[in-house]
Amino acid sequence: MPPSSVDPVMPGPRSNARWVLLLGALATLPALTVDMYLPLLPEVGADLGAPDSLAQLTLSGMLVGGAVGQLVIGPLSDRYGRRLPVLVGLALHVVTSLLCALAPNIGVLIGLRVLQGFFNASASVVAIAAIRDRFTGSDAARILSRLMLVIGLAPLLAPSLGSFIGAHASWHAVFWVLALGGLVLGAIVLVWMPESLPVERRRPAGARAVLRGYGSLLRDRHFVALAVLPGLGQAVLMSYVVGSPFVLQEGYGLSHGQFALLFAVNGVGLVLSAQANAALVRRVAPVRLLRVALVVQGVFAVGLLVVALTGAGGIVGIVAALFLVLSMQGLIPANASALALTRHGEIAGTAAAVIGAFQSGVAGLVSPLVGVLGGDAVAMSTVMLGAVVASLLVLALATPAFRRGGWHTPV
Repeated sequence: MPPSSVDPVMPGPRSNARWVLLLGALATLPALTVDMYLPLLPEVGADLGAPDSLAQLTLSGMLVGGAVGQLVIGPLSDRYGRRLPVLVGLALHVVTSLLCALAPNIGVLIGLRVLQGFFNASASVVAIAAIRDRFTGSDAARILSRLMLVIGLAPLLAPSLGSFIGAHASWHAVFWVLALGGLVLGAIVLVWMPESLPVERRRPAGARAVLRGYGSLLRDRHFVALAVLPGLGQAVLMSYVVGSPFVLQEGYGLSHGQFALLFAVNGVGLVLSAQANAALVRRVAPVRLLRVALVVQGVFAVGLLVVALTGAGGIVGIVAALFLVLSMQGLIPANASALALTRHGEIAGTAAAVIGAFQSGVAGLVSPLVGVLGGDAVAMSTVMLGAVVASLLVLALATPAFRRGGWHTPV
């Protein structure tokens, strides 16, 4: 399908804004499930008698569940279309949210969060695949960047909502709200989301067909490298997410409200960089933006570690350094994902599943290192820097992005 072509099931570019909002709401569900709960993370551990490292696993476990869920749901969406898998996933998200609210101990809560991540993975994988159903290349990168504007509202609003809920109820109530949100989102999908994958473009069912699809993706070295980059980028973000409640609230003494405000400020950086990327991809190839963004983010990450080690600037210094690192994030996953999807549009759901699995899985495996290394500002900064350095190495060694001539196609 040529770039920016539109599937005949959903004609007309005037529907793009509504389409982005709808897909953005879907893609935001996993982020909301993490961010709304975030300010109350220390209270979860205290209430359930668990150390900080186990409380953090309620976040990491959801990411690992999401990674597995996307690998299962992606091929199903290539076979049965986009609507059915996401509706089933949202229904089961509601069920697991209700069970999380009733969890009697930290072990049960971690297990339920793994299941919650598995089921709401349907929302994010379908959102990405539906974009590839309609767009490729720079157009896909632009739409994905617009999607980041909607997704960026999660860190702006969700922690504040979580703090409000915590002030008037308890952490259990967050899951009641998430269940209600899943019901509302399911109703919106049922009424307003058209099917983006026509029957004639669907893939055959069966384990053999699924394995063939994954095999073709994993044999493409450049696809794998590009698909890993959003995961490493998510590891940067999630290392900040799991570490910041302890670093900023326990280390620097911020209240729930102050933490939510500073978390929102960093969310602004993510949104602004995503919108800058959406404008830049009209004139600059995504691979060039990706290359520059990773180098600049690496420089900022080194600065963050220096601030954490020296304590320079106090709370202002650490927040400013975090803002700079996170402000580059909007230029990385969208471009890497668009480049990877462009290589395998015929199995967009399966390709989106691999990207999403790397995104959740790598972040889920890397982010707990913050707690293992001590959970302080130095630990958080070290893990974030390590993920950025790994991203640079993958792009430099596994793709021609930094080689003379690079890719000859306008990617």
